[in-house]
Amino acid sequence: MPKRAAVTEDDPGGPFNALPPDLHRHLRPFFADITQEVVRAIQTEIPEYARPADDAYLQGVHRGVDHALRGLLERMAEPDTDWEPVKATYRRIGRGEAEEGRSLDSFQWALRLGARVTWRRVNALVDADLLPRNVLAAFGEALFLHLDEMAAATTAGYTEARLREAGELQQRRSRLVDLLTADPPASAEAIAELAHGARWPVPRALALVAVDQGPRRGRQPIVAPEFLSRFDVSPAVVVVPDPEGPGRARAAAAALHGLRAAMGPTVALHEGARSLRWATQALDLVRRGVLTDEGMVRCQDHLATLLLLRDDTLIDALAAQRLRPLGRVRPPQRERLAETLLSWLQCGHNASEVAVRLAVHPQTVRYRMRQLDDLFGAQLHDTAAQFEMQLALRALELRGDTVTSWTSWTDVQL
Repeated sequence: MPKRAAVTEDDPGGPFNALPPDLHRHLRPFFADITQEVVRAIQTEIPEYARPADDAYLQGVHRGVDHALRGLLERMAEPDTDWEPVKATYRRIGRGEAEEGRSLDSFQWALRLGARVTWRRVNALVDADLLPRNVLAAFGEALFLHLDEMAAATTAGYTEARLREAGELQQRRSRLVDLLTADPPASAEAIAELAHGARWPVPRALALVAVDQGPRRGRQPIVAPEFLSRFDVSPAVVVVPDPEGPGRARAAAAALHGLRAAMGPTVALHEGARSLRWATQALDLVRRGVLTDEGMVRCQDHLATLLLLRDDTLIDALAAQRLRPLGRVRPPQRERLAETLLSWLQCGHNASEVAVRLAVHPQTVRYRMRQLDDLFGAQLHDTAAQFEMQLALRALELRGDTVTSWTSWTDVQL
């Protein structure tokens, strides 16, 4: 059997040019039987392809094997033929596998199994003296090159489809985040429809997490698939479904470890905007140092603080109205009187408890209270005024302001 010219390193035909030019004609009569044997082996050994009752599926498997073996013969006949159209076919096959939601493992297994059966049958032809033994090495190299190129093209198509699908899925999930945090809220039907397309089971309740990415912006944390997320907005947003479920809040906190984050209250499906609003407010308080930056802050643990610090201008107005008399004393004394007044209000007007809390003598407390009585007069004995004084003093304390450093004292008319 004559041979083709020697193969060079840059030869586009590669090992196919090393085969005898008429080898494909000697092999062609046997390839129908080889095709049948490969199909049987695939159906027997690979569960994914074992569908004896599905004629259409069996025909598809047969066509695939036949196409692969015919492609091998064609390349043997014309080694320099453009291989790109064939690669395009296998890229389409890869895309099809991805679109059907299947793994490529079974397909790649089928390719390897087909190559082994073909190699075994060609060896049998050599043993039967139907082919010369000296063609085996070149044929084996050509066969496995053909296998590798089919596998590579299929993988490329599969990867392309999965990436496209992942991008489309993320777009749908991002739109779902927007829908869940819309104000006014979206309808339950609209949420359910988009959730189905985003492969997200609709929960009974949810909580929104606001995330400050800080210096790590652009390096998106890996969150579990059951959490929706948007890290392309500021602050970033994570949707936690059924957050009161076992381990849900811990899982969210672990995924966001190292980032400032605050989880809003658990709300009904149509109230996501409220949960996000609270979470964003809490995140701002974390940034300002009012709430401790140790792991993910949960709004439900800081409701009074969130209420008091909801509006700084209201705090300033309340403090200016109810604490105005303190502006009449000098700053060092003003701070001591404010501290004593807050403790007195918090301790139910018990001077002894105030003394213990402030580590001073009870007589000192009584002396300061007489000063406060002179400053505030009837206000000090009005329950409504007492409540508002306590709110103002506590809010200033949470904010980190002392009555001495409070900037709004400049507005107090003495």
